[in-house]
Amino acid sequence: MAEVAIVASAFGAGSIRRDGHAAWCGATREAGARAFEVRRELMDDADAEPQALRTLGMALEREGLWPVWSTPDTLYREDGALDEAALRAAVACGRALGARFVKLQLGGLAGDAQVARLVAVLEHLGLAGTQAGDAFPMPRVVVENGQLEQGGSLAQFVGLFQALCAAGHDKLIGMTFDIGNWQWAGEAPLTAAAALAPHVEYIHCKAVEGAGARRFACAPAADDALCRAALACLPADVPRGIEFPFDAVRMNEDAARYVAWLGNA
Repeated sequence: MAEVAIVASAFGAGSIRRDGHAAWCGATREAGARAFEVRRELMDDADAEPQALRTLGMALEREGLWPVWSTPDTLYREDGALDEAALRAAVACGRALGARFVKLQLGGLAGDAQVARLVAVLEHLGLAGTQAGDAFPMPRVVVENGQLEQGGSLAQFVGLFQALCAAGHDKLIGMTFDIGNWQWAGEAPLTAAAALAPHVEYIHCKAVEGAGARRFACAPAADDALCRAALACLPADVPRGIEFPFDAVRMNEDAARYVAWLGNA
């Protein structure tokens, strides 16, 4: 059975903003999940301060959960330059939380991955030699495919990992593969899975309904062919995150059912 994480937004963005992430640690454990993904965009600035993150990390630890720190900040700015400040800030937050993964969006990578500079920053942070699963205080930096063309293009991710491999740093950072987000960006999830599987260290699972700007995330059906095919292409031993909303009327039941399903899918 794969380790399953519950992404905080699965409990409802409004609920997280109202009650705070810590209020949902117990529900995450009771559902049978092993991890909880903390979302920066669902926090106010005070909750993202180091002491508040340490307190949240200890609450998760008491529940036997390991955290993921997720930020909407991007590794590369719109002009294609490496955003060193965003990377440093994300790692600092992840360390305070005790996160296994620090997840950023890819952003505006356009040809030059600036590998030497990326190596230098991660070496300065003490992260250049980390691997997936390394314990606190060494979070693993991963980049996620987003819903926009910029940061959600398969060519960008292929280019990034080709550049890292060419420089002899193929394991410098990893990838969060979001099955649903490829559809927002107009990419084929199975094509992306075949191309990027060696670099995937964390998977976001969700189905997509609607079209164009009216797309939204939803729970995959038990026989969802796309989700099952994508999971079959991707590494079986990496954590899988639930990033679709639970039914508010039966939140706990829904959470437990989908944790069991995704862990065995």
